[in-house]
Amino acid sequence: MRRTRKVKILATLGPASSTPDMIERLFVAGVDVFRINMSHTSHQMLGELHGHIRNVEAKMKRPIGILADLQGPKIRIGTFKDKETLIRAGDQFIFDTDPTPGDRRRVYLPHPEIFASVKVGDFLLLNDGRLRVEITSVAASKIETTIIFGGTLSNRKGVNLPNTLLPIPALTDKDRADLEAAASIGVDWIALSFVQRPEDVIEARELIKGRAGVMAKIEKPSALLCLEEILQNSDGIMVARGDLGVELPLETVPARQKQLTRAARRAGKPVVVATQMLESMIVEPVPTRAEVSDVATAVYEGADAIMLSAESAAGAWPEKAVQTMDKIAQSAESDSFYRGIMNAQRNDPQPTTADAISAAARSISETLQVAAIVSYTESGSTAMRVARERPNVPIITLTPIAATARRLAIAWGQHCILTPNADSLENMIDTACQFASTEGFAEDGQRIIITVGVPLGAVGATNMLRVAEVRKKT
Repeated sequence: MRRTRKVKILATLGPASSTPDMIERLFVAGVDVFRINMSHTSHQMLGELHGHIRNVEAKMKRPIGILADLQGPKIRIGTFKDKETLIRAGDQFIFDTDPTPGDRRRVYLPHPEIFASVKVGDFLLLNDGRLRVEITSVAASKIETTIIFGGTLSNRKGVNLPNTLLPIPALTDKDRADLEAAASIGVDWIALSFVQRPEDVIEARELIKGRAGVMAKIEKPSALLCLEEILQNSDGIMVARGDLGVELPLETVPARQKQLTRAARRAGKPVVVATQMLESMIVEPVPTRAEVSDVATAVYEGADAIMLSAESAAGAWPEKAVQTMDKIAQSAESDSFYRGIMNAQRNDPQPTTADAISAAARSISETLQVAAIVSYTESGSTAMRVARERPNVPIITLTPIAATARRLAIAWGQHCILTPNADSLENMIDTACQFASTEGFAEDGQRIIITVGVPLGAVGATNMLRVAEVRKKT
């Protein structure tokens, strides 16, 4: 089942989309990777969703990726006597260590690490950034603040600290249990929420032990300060614009999205743009013009994947949301400006044999106008180097390892096919030509480019490029 676009689509599963029938319909509509939000998913449901997806994969005979998104550390206030209170701009408000229900003057903050980390002049954001207070005094058990933006504050609302690097791990006990459950059943990607530092990613990688790709969600300003180190230790990143837009001034988020997308492309690692892409389609069958432009912008930037959250998880139109995103992506990629933008943002190859071969494959594909680039890979690294070049022709990736094919489902331009290891170079070339023809990428007489490592089967040893002509067998 061949996609006619390069960018991939992630869709979040939820109450509106968790049945086997709907999962299949979403895949047919265009989903390449399914996201399972562990904030709302039990281990039993995780196993059931995993089974449904793998059944669709077997039926459709195409690798499908699964991403488990960990909840991460959630910082919340306590409760109020009347469940909520109204705080007004200019008034004083206190956060303290007293678990007694709060009122319009104070509330419990059950996070001692905050009291030890904040300083006068820092801001606290409440209820997804709708309310803002400035710290005027800090003590061991009390933080005094002045309300900048007031409003209604209710029980257990979240707290964001945009100016503060908190000494808390990215993985809670729940996250560790969820990570092990997800890795054990064979999900392909595990996304880490609220990453602040490279050590957060390193810790998760040690727990995952190579069983899944590690995706760092960039949603904290502190992560932007050490982005290169986080990228180095991750297998991919997600531009999580929801919390990023709470902790940063909203007007800076588009520039940060471009920064993150281009940094990931330079590193040759997948980048997912997420949150509120077609938000109005939670209730409406048609998106706003601004949302269409937002999705198209991510495609023009060369993002590997674009993601639906509540639109597919709990919306009234999950299938239509996927179809709409697919149409927007196809339209952007067929635009005459698209190729010029891809070329303008191209990075120089890194000084490795695999990068040099991949860059040469892209250059030769343009000169000879070949039908496709066929990449043999076991680990997936060679396929990612080819994708980094953003070639104008399709990328066919052949691998004998199902986990590799599934993980590459999130990467730009990849059309992955499971095939046994070839026993000779000629057999490998014949197989590449055969799949290029049967999958509808090349016609009789057209040429393809093949990248491969010699000796055959060596991991990470891509060192050969071959131009072959597709010929039908008689």
